[in-house]
Amino acid sequence: MPSIDDLDTPSILIDAARAEANITKAQAHADRHGLKLRPDIKTHKLPYWAKKQVAAGAVGITCQKIGEAEVMADAGLTDIFLPYNILGRAKLERLKALHGHVTLSVTADSHETLQGLAATFTDGGHPLSVLVECDTGMGRCGVQSPAEAVVLAKAINRAKGLSFGGLMTYPAAGRAAEAEAWLRNTRNTLAVDGLECRRISSGGTPDMWRSGQDSVVTEYRPGTYIYLDRYQVAKGVGTLDDCALKVLATVVSHPTPTRAILDSGSKALSSDTLGLPDFGELVGVPGARITALSEEHGNVTLSGGARLRIGERVRVVPDHCCVVTNLFDQVHLVDGDKVLETLPVAARGRMG
Repeated sequence: MPSIDDLDTPSILIDAARAEANITKAQAHADRHGLKLRPDIKTHKLPYWAKKQVAAGAVGITCQKIGEAEVMADAGLTDIFLPYNILGRAKLERLKALHGHVTLSVTADSHETLQGLAATFTDGGHPLSVLVECDTGMGRCGVQSPAEAVVLAKAINRAKGLSFGGLMTYPAAGRAAEAEAWLRNTRNTLAVDGLECRRISSGGTPDMWRSGQDSVVTEYRPGTYIYLDRYQVAKGVGTLDDCALKVLATVVSHPTPTRAILDSGSKALSSDTLGLPDFGELVGVPGARITALSEEHGNVTLSGGARLRIGERVRVVPDHCCVVTNLFDQVHLVDGDKVLETLPVAARGRMG
């Protein structure tokens, strides 16, 4: 069995047992609270893990882009949610083709998006399920009020080849209660107008763990939970020991006693810190933080007597693992220092 010593750097290592444990833990939480789990594959982009998630009890998967969904459908995943406004003739034709062989649902937050969907999907016997996206505080996409949601839901209902599927949101971190109230109000407003809201879908790994039996949410779309990262640890979701994804890097320079350089810069670790003060930390080297990135260089600041050696190989826990995944062509599933399997990141770069 090959060893990580045989791998070039930088490389992504995935602790297979930790990822499996994270899947099991989240599914158990969802089952206890009567939630359906529909993981977002943006974190791993691998049919391998998507199938594991469904086998553990997930009702299906979430993809952000049609390209991701096409990869997953080709790999045998059969229930796919695309919570994204799909616009343009080319994308709509691809969406229609996808609808022909998987159970598909999408979102819309405007009449412009809805018009394109309604013009493309016209078969009343096989309608496309469309959820209304709601801005519950994130300040991204989504209708701005329950009244707007009702207007859009009614328009979906009128379209021959569409069916109203419910509500979808991505709540602002730490504001789950606000999102809950927004969605409950909207669901009740829809009911007054005779529109049943069978599915209410929410996302975000940290707030999933705060969900309870009395939540209006019926479905959760966590992504990062499978690998975890420094941001999730900062939010109280597990510990560094629970983080399954590491970047294997090599110390290529040690210009001063308190500064070392890794062969992993922004093209391997990403400059997306999600608000954290640095870019990653080294496993087993207390006092070693990556404090600056250029394209091919990671600057490590050493404190508290921490030392590295030129040529030493280290494991880095990144701030945001989802972005890191999309920077590599392949990942290595590992057990300690043993490489169990090497997998291509099948949905990498599928941005359209």
